Amino acid sequence: MDLELWSVRPLWLTVLAALWGAAAGLLVPRAAYRFAVEPDEAWRTRCPDGHVLTGAAGGWLGLARCPDCAQDLRDFRTSRSAPGDAGRVSGDAGRVPGDAGRVPGGAGRMPGDAPTAYRYGPGTPLVALATAGTCAGLALATGARPELAVWLLLAPLGVLLAVVDFRVQRLPDVLTLPFAGLALVLLGVTALAPEHAGEWPTALFGSLVLGGAYFLLFLVNPNGMGFGDVKLALGIGAVLGWYGWGTVVLGTFAGFLFGGLYGLGLVLMRRAGRKTSIPFGPFLITGAYVGLLIGAYAA
Repeated sequence: MDLELWSVRPLWLTVLAALWGAAAGLLVPRAAYRFAVEPDEAWRTRCPDGHVLTGAAGGWLGLARCPDCAQDLRDFRTSRSAPGDAGRVSGDAGRVPGDAGRVPGGAGRMPGDAPTAYRYGPGTPLVALATAGTCAGLALATGARPELAVWLLLAPLGVLLAVVDFRVQRLPDVLTLPFAGLALVLLGVTALAPEHAGEWPTALFGSLVLGGAYFLLFLVNPNGMGFGDVKLALGIGAVLGWYGWGTVVLGTFAGFLFGGLYGLGLVLMRRAGRKTSIPFGPFLITGAYVGLLIGAYAA
């Protein structure tokens, strides 16, 4: 009977983890869109058509959809179908003088143009599916141990970091540093719970060692290793260090392997040169994920 319960429990954990990942993944594209800006630029506060982003937490939480653009699109379709109104967007009456030919909040869009930004940012279904799969894999590998809650909380943040870095080659400090601090704090609390399978001191030292190693790489070759990667390595080292130094080495090696294969593929397809910079954050995170899966399963 105990064996049967053990075989069923991971299945339910996996389903619940996947549902959590899907729900959290629905919120990633909006945040990714807002964070995906060039260095020294302010975070985005408007959709591509110029409407102010509203919602919970100052507009940071919510789906990557613009209700104002949706309304503009409905008005556009209505105006196109109404006799004698071709090319006019309904609801434009009363525009401020001097704004002729511009839809309010439309960032220069002309009245005859359809709204373009009802959905924005990375594809929501794909991101939600990727986050769900990530969380399901963590549940399968970790089982019903207390550190699973930490992995599930950090996984959407890791997906967000990977998406932003892949889009604009930037790892924002407001994400990387809290990721490291949150990992260490949550793992410290987990170390007090029974039946955990890791060690918090190794997580702390793993954070310091991996962050220090990446800092040295940054000093040797600043063009090949961004300082955002150094800050991200602090959190990655904490997560991998929980399961020991072998997991740290494995996850780090996997990250460099994936990054190298991606760069080689771009060169072979003639889409990049030998000195072309690539976003390393997604591969650092993917390698850590592989190392974490193996470390959790072997623990």
